[in-house]
Amino acid sequence: MLDLSPGAGLVLDGTEWTVELREPHLGRVQLVSADGTRQRVSFRFLVNYQGCRPSSRTSAAGADRGRQPKTVKDLGQGKRQLAEFRLAHLREVETGFRSGNPLLPGLGEPKPEYDPDTTTLTGRRKAKAAELKAMDPQQAKLLGLDSAGYRTLIRWDKERHRFGLVGCADDRWLRESGKRPSITEEVREAIFAVRAETLHGAKVSMRTKDRKIRQYVRETFGSETKVPSYDTLRRVWEEWFGPSGSRQRYARSAELPVKNGHVVVHRPGQVVALDTTVLPVMVREGVFGDPVKVHLTLALDVHTHSLCAFRLTLVSDTSVDVAMLLRDVMMPLPMREDWGEDLEWPYPGLPAAVVAEFAGHKVAGLPFFAPETVTTDHGSVYRNHHLVEVQRVIGCNVLPARVLRPTDKAACERAFGVIRQLLFEQLPGYTGIDVADRRADAEGDAALTVEELEHLIARWIVSVWQKRRLGEYAPSWDPGGSHSPNTLFAASFAQAGFAMEIPSPELFYELLPIHNVQIHARRGVKIKGLWYDGPALGDYRGMKSTRGGRHKGRWVIRRDPRDRRSVFFQDPITHVWHALPWTGLPPVGQAPAFGDARVRDLLKKAEASGMRPKSDSELLPVLLELIGSRAPVSQWPTRMKKSERTEHAREVAQAKAAEADRPAKTLGKPEMFQDTLGQVEAVVTALHWPQRVRQAQEGIDNERRRRREAAVPVIPKPPPRLGASYRERNVFLLPEENEEQEEHDGGPISAG
Repeated sequence: MLDLSPGAGLVLDGTEWTVELREPHLGRVQLVSADGTRQRVSFRFLVNYQGCRPSSRTSAAGADRGRQPKTVKDLGQGKRQLAEFRLAHLREVETGFRSGNPLLPGLGEPKPEYDPDTTTLTGRRKAKAAELKAMDPQQAKLLGLDSAGYRTLIRWDKERHRFGLVGCADDRWLRESGKRPSITEEVREAIFAVRAETLHGAKVSMRTKDRKIRQYVRETFGSETKVPSYDTLRRVWEEWFGPSGSRQRYARSAELPVKNGHVVVHRPGQVVALDTTVLPVMVREGVFGDPVKVHLTLALDVHTHSLCAFRLTLVSDTSVDVAMLLRDVMMPLPMREDWGEDLEWPYPGLPAAVVAEFAGHKVAGLPFFAPETVTTDHGSVYRNHHLVEVQRVIGCNVLPARVLRPTDKAACERAFGVIRQLLFEQLPGYTGIDVADRRADAEGDAALTVEELEHLIARWIVSVWQKRRLGEYAPSWDPGGSHSPNTLFAASFAQAGFAMEIPSPELFYELLPIHNVQIHARRGVKIKGLWYDGPALGDYRGMKSTRGGRHKGRWVIRRDPRDRRSVFFQDPITHVWHALPWTGLPPVGQAPAFGDARVRDLLKKAEASGMRPKSDSELLPVLLELIGSRAPVSQWPTRMKKSERTEHAREVAQAKAAEADRPAKTLGKPEMFQDTLGQVEAVVTALHWPQRVRQAQEGIDNERRRRREAAVPVIPKPPPRLGASYRERNVFLLPEENEEQEEHDGGPISAG
C-alpha cells in the first residue's frame, strides 16, 4: 500500500519525490522533488505504474513510522479485556450477536435495534452510540467507552479489520516510549562520553557516573545548561546500556564490533557450532572400572539443528579430537550391527543405495557435508596452530564467538539442555547440573561404560533427535509448519542441492600435527624425544627433501598425540602412507598404549636419573615401569590417586580412538615389515588393570630375552653333569704310561 499523506516519500523511476498536497476529491496528489520541481499525478497512475514504490528514507518518519507494528501481546491484561469488550460491541453492530456467531446467541440476542434482517449498518451504529451514551458515566469511563460515538465506532471497525483485536485498543495505551524532553543533545553527548570513559576503566557506581555527566556538561556547554535529575539519568542509562550488574571485562567484550552484520543461515553446513561440556552422567572406564566423568563435544548444524557428530573423551578433549570431529562431520555415519532398517539413510532425492556405494558401507540417517564456517568458543583446543592448519586442509573458516557470549552459538548451548532433559536424566549415574542437586551416590549408580554410552548416544541421535519436531526452531520460509532436522535436510536438496563429497581415508593423516625433521642415516627420525624408523625410509636416509621455503630440505612427519607408538610418513613418489614404529618397541608382542603425557614423564625420569640412552630400546624398561610393570604398595590400584587411575584409563581410550580413526587399508605394507606393522596397527581393546600390568611385565621380559640373544648369538654347549667322567670308564683300571704323560702335559705325545 502506498502512503500518500503529506510528507510521505515516493520513488518514481529512481527519483525521489515528496507528497506536498493531496486532493482526494480530484483523485490526484501534488509531488515535489529535491530541486523544487512540482508535478501532479493521479491516484490511478501511482497504483498501476510499476516504477513507483515507497521511499525507504522517509518510511521511518511520521506519527506511526519508526516503530514496529503493535500487536495484541503489547496490551496488558486489563487493557486486553477492554479491547475484547469493545470488539464484542462491534460484533453486535455487525452481526447482531456479541459472539459474532449466530449459532452461539446470547440471552435476548439479537436485540431488535441490532437485528441485521430489519436494520441497516448505519442504524445499528447509531443505536450502539446511543446505548453507550446512556451508560453510567463512571462505568463507561472504567470500560473505556465514555467517549465512543458514531465516528469512533467506524474508526474501531476499520482498525479491527486491518489489525485485528489490537485495532480496538486506544492509542494512548500504546503510546510511543523512549522520548524524554529533558534529555537534550548536550546531555546525550555527555552520557555517551561518560559511557566510553567508564567502559575502559574500573567499574564505578551510578552516582559517580552522574557526577561525571554533570562535570562534562558544565565544562563543555557551560553551567547554564540544564541536566536532569539523578533518577532520570539512572533510568536512561538502564534503557540505553542495560543494567550495570555485569563484570567490567565482560561488558567490554560485549562492545566488540560485529563484522559483516547479521548472518542468515539458509543451507546445511553454512554454519556449524562446536562446543564441549562435562557430561552430567557418571560412567565407568575400561581399565579399573572406576566411575568417571567424560567430556562431550558436539557439532551442530545451525540450519537444520542436526547433531552431525560427537565425541566422548576422558578428562578433556584436545585439538586432535576436534580435528577428527570435523572429519566425522564430513563422513557418512556407518550403520551399527544392531541397528535396523528404520535407522538407515531416509532422505528422498538421494537413494540409500547410491550413498552406500560411494561410502563403501551402509549409511545411517544422519546428514554429512563439508562445513563452511565453524563457530567455537575461546578454549585452548580451538585456538592453536594445529587447528589453523586443519581449517586450511578442510577448507572451512573457524570463527570464535565473542568472549564469554554464549548467545553467539545459542543453538548448541540449547542442544545441551535438550539432550540432558530427553536422554541424560533417564540414565543411571545422572549427577545433575549442580553440586547441591546431586544425588546421594552417583558414583555407585554408574553402570554404563564409555563404549556403551557412546553407542547409546549415537543410536538416540539417529532415532530420536533427527526425527524430533523442532517447534520454535522452524524455518523462516515455513514458521507454522512441522519440521524436524531430517525434513529440513531433505528440503535443502530441492532448495540448494546436495554435494555428496566423501573425503578420502588419507584425510586422517592430513589432520594430524606436522613435524618438519631430517632423516638420520642410521636412526631414522626424531619426533618429540623419541626415534622412529622403518623400511619406508630406506631410500631417503641421509637425503634432504626437495621442499623449499621456511623448512627447506626437511621431511614432513605426522604425529598422533593420542598414540605415540608410531608416526606416519608419506612416500613422495608413490604418495602411500607408511607407519614408522618407535625404535624402542619390542619385536615380540605389543607394547601398552601411551601418549604424549606418558612420553613427557618418561623423558623427565630418564633425565632425572642421569641416563643418556644410546637407543630408544634402553628407554623401554623405564616406560614399562611407569606404565605398571612394577607394582609396589604405593602403585596398588587401591592406593593410587584417582587422577593416576584416570590417566591410565585415558591412555587406553585415546589409543582405541586413534585406532578407530585410522584407515586400516591405506598404509604401505612391505613384506619384510608385515609383522612389526601388524603390532602397531593391532586393535587396542579395553584392558583391566591386572592385564595392563601383565602386558607390561611380558614386554620387559621379551626385551630382556632379546638382549640376551643379541649378546650370545650362538647357543653354548652345556657343561657335562657332575661325575659324568666316572660313568664313561672303569675307575679301577690303571692308566697307561702314554695316558699319564698326556694328562701331565695336557695333550697327546707324538710317536716320533
